[in-house]
Amino acid sequence: MTHKPQMPVAVTIAGSDSGGGAGIQADIKTFAALGVYGASVITALTAQNTREITGILDVPESFVTRQMEAVYSDLEVAATKIGMLARKEIVAAVAESMRHFKVRHVVLDPVMLSSSGTRLLSIDAVEALVKLLFPLADLVTPNLPEAAALLGEALATEEATMARQGERLMQLGARAVLIKGGHGRGKESVDLLIDHSGVTRHAAARIETRNTHGTGCTLSSAIAAFLAKGQSLNDAVRSAKLYLNGALAAAARLKIGSGKGPLHHFHAV
Repeated sequence: MTHKPQMPVAVTIAGSDSGGGAGIQADIKTFAALGVYGASVITALTAQNTREITGILDVPESFVTRQMEAVYSDLEVAATKIGMLARKEIVAAVAESMRHFKVRHVVLDPVMLSSSGTRLLSIDAVEALVKLLFPLADLVTPNLPEAAALLGEALATEEATMARQGERLMQLGARAVLIKGGHGRGKESVDLLIDHSGVTRHAAARIETRNTHGTGCTLSSAIAAFLAKGQSLNDAVRSAKLYLNGALAAAARLKIGSGKGPLHHFHAV
């Protein structure tokens, strides 16, 4: 007899952050805070803290494949978040394993640059990311600079342009796109969910804090967590944004490092 898991399982495929604020570490914390069992596939090791990244060591693509085989052949995975993939060979390995295991409820965060400006995805890997992974993802979550870079366009400064860029990314193969407005200005932080049914606006009060390290990782992994718990895509985005804003609002309670500190993932505990 097959026993259903006591809690839903989500997997993060991303890089490790030695400082604990972003990447695999932020994703696992988010899963745990939201009542989801988290497993991981590590694509790269980074030497970083709240100030900077001082080194990156890529994991061989063959070992990325081995990790995916170990996880997906054993665990009943309900959702997957994909973050830093570093090289085109890793992109290809992840895509191949995803097709083999028929991975579902996939949230792809196209991580290209760190908040400190370090490149996290090689230039030649961007084309592979779009070609191989966009069609396999249920949601792609670029921030404003990433959306502009993927399309070779200027940074969007208004919602109409954000929506148009989201529609263009769908034309490249994405099933749905969440354009994140955290890099924008104004009293509200506006994210736009673009899918075949249209554009849905998700807005929240902009929170002024220097502790923003891992914001994008946290949002995408929170969306994956809520998808794993059975929410629709729109509801998962809404729930994840509420969770993120709570983590940002409570971040000032943490005194971690001397640079851009992490969010308070366990603010509700």
